[in-house]
Amino acid sequence: MKHYIVNEIFYSLQGEGRRAGTASVFVRFAHCNLECRVETHGFDCDTEFASGRRLTLKEIHQKILDELSPYGLDIAVQRPWIVYTGGEPALQLDDECVTFFSECDFRQAIETNGTKEIPDGLDWVCVSPKAAEHTLRIRGHIDELKYVRHDGQGYPRPSLKADHYLLSPAFNPTGNVNLVDLLHCIHLCKKDPTWKLSVQQHKYWGVR
Repeated sequence: MKHYIVNEIFYSLQGEGRRAGTASVFVRFAHCNLECRVETHGFDCDTEFASGRRLTLKEIHQKILDELSPYGLDIAVQRPWIVYTGGEPALQLDDECVTFFSECDFRQAIETNGTKEIPDGLDWVCVSPKAAEHTLRIRGHIDELKYVRHDGQGYPRPSLKADHYLLSPAFNPTGNVNLVDLLHCIHLCKKDPTWKLSVQQHKYWGVR
């Protein structure tokens, strides 16, 4: 029986990007193929994803239902969102998982760095590149393309086509956005309205 290594599963609001404010169950897969450091990426990764538990799809499904049960949702009618995140979810997410939860009446999104291929059938694809464009393995049109930018960095040169192009200032280890980086991203968005601002609003809301 196949198992997935899952760091955590929790129900919250999407805190950034075009789906900000949308209630979603977050399935955080363990492990990542990149190591984001301020020296190389302009920011340190602030998420713990090294640890995890081995779970089957049925066990993941039950934990999702446990998270949703206090809210009395009619899943078949409301079709709640699952957001696959990490780490890098594309290291583990496969056709079997996407098909399983589609048949269970969930809508599914992924937040990925784009360096691994992803299964078909996802309802929303957000790529946030953390490496050079030539390393991206996702092909075709995606929903959302998001880059972290700090003061002095110019516009990205995307190799992917998307419905939404976003710039996001990095947060520092204390959980606060760097004001200089924020103002720089605002300036870039005003100068070229193709780009829209994305801030990690959940850190201000006090939710995960």
